[in-house]
Amino acid sequence: MKVAAIVGSIRKDSYNLQLAKHVQKRYAGQFEVEILDLASLPMYNQDIELDAPQEVLDFKAKVKEADAVLWVTPEYNSTIPGVLGNAIDWLSRVDQVMHGKPSIIMGSSMGILGSVKAQMHLRDILFAGGLNSPVFGGNEVYVGAVHEKFDTEGNLTDEATNAFLDDVIAKFQEWVKPYIKQYA
Repeated sequence: MKVAAIVGSIRKDSYNLQLAKHVQKRYAGQFEVEILDLASLPMYNQDIELDAPQEVLDFKAKVKEADAVLWVTPEYNSTIPGVLGNAIDWLSRVDQVMHGKPSIIMGSSMGILGSVKAQMHLRDILFAGGLNSPVFGGNEVYVGAVHEKFDTEGNLTDEATNAFLDDVIAKFQEWVKPYIKQYA
């Protein structure tokens, strides 16, 4: 299975990027994760959507090629960051590469809620007509107090969080099978 990871932060030392890298490394023997770059995406502009810049075409092609999408989001002002909204705007327009593509959402924060409001909003957004993405539910990954769970090398050292992730990923891999051609 190929998973496109879309991280809603372009900060170099983002805890959400660390979480995506952790998933990429920890489950490398089970599926492939490619973390996509949002920093190079121009702001969405309907005037150019039919002749989109190459960065947009490349980004959308990687999402289209993926079997599923892993969304990893911080929470800014009780919602998703603007950079993530911009990526979603590009994905939802013209060829709508997210249509029917399964998603899983994760997120982290230094507070105890672990991006819960942003994830709830993102879940609603992913059901919008231009996206229509089935979202894995009932196994929400809210990593609170994230700054206490990663070491200085970016390794997730909290065993309870790792055990929870293992359980969620196992359930996701079963849930996603009907959506992926290789399992159908």
